[in-house]
Amino acid sequence: MHSLFLFLETINYPILIGFLVSSLALAISPGPDNIFVLTQSISNGTKSGLATVFGLVSGCLVHTTLLAFGISEIIKRSDTLFFAIKLFGAIYLLYLAYQVYRSDASILLDNGDKPTQAPSKLFWKGFTMNVLNPKVTIFFLAFFPGFLFSTELNIVIQFYVLGLLFMLSALIVFGAIAVLAGNISKSLMSHKKAGLYLKWVQIIVFVGIAIYLFLSDK
Repeated sequence: MHSLFLFLETINYPILIGFLVSSLALAISPGPDNIFVLTQSISNGTKSGLATVFGLVSGCLVHTTLLAFGISEIIKRSDTLFFAIKLFGAIYLLYLAYQVYRSDASILLDNGDKPTQAPSKLFWKGFTMNVLNPKVTIFFLAFFPGFLFSTELNIVIQFYVLGLLFMLSALIVFGAIAVLAGNISKSLMSHKKAGLYLKWVQIIVFVGIAIYLFLSDK
């Protein structure tokens, strides 16, 4: 117990608080992930949005692990590897856009409670989107080291603590977006062409994120 108190005394709490506040601000800022959650929630309801959120947030564990064990530095230094991962991510997003294009617009709006796709499928869609975005890994590499909060604790453990705090902030913000947008979807059901409009919104979002990812630099 005494050693635990000694350990807690080595933690710089203002740094952790600053990291959490920064993470919340970043999650709130408009970006591909929260726009994706927004469109999924409006189109398919709250449960679909939340399943997507859990997938996106879980993907951060992969990036945290890459950072903690130094692989992200290899990705940063290898233009070929960075381009390959970026290309796979863009192709996957274009594939998702094609899947939406082939779908029937009339089923894009549900009753707000039952997702049009299985939650597990939506989870893995969000997870894959996040993992195949090398910019997240590079962002973690640039962002996390400045918030190491202890001179005594192992750096790998510190990176995982920061990763979990970042995931928590994203879960709070994205979850709120999913719930609010999911409620909006119920009112859209009364509009006959809402499904068609949302179908094309999803396509534009997927293609837009794919282009953004493909053209982005380190």
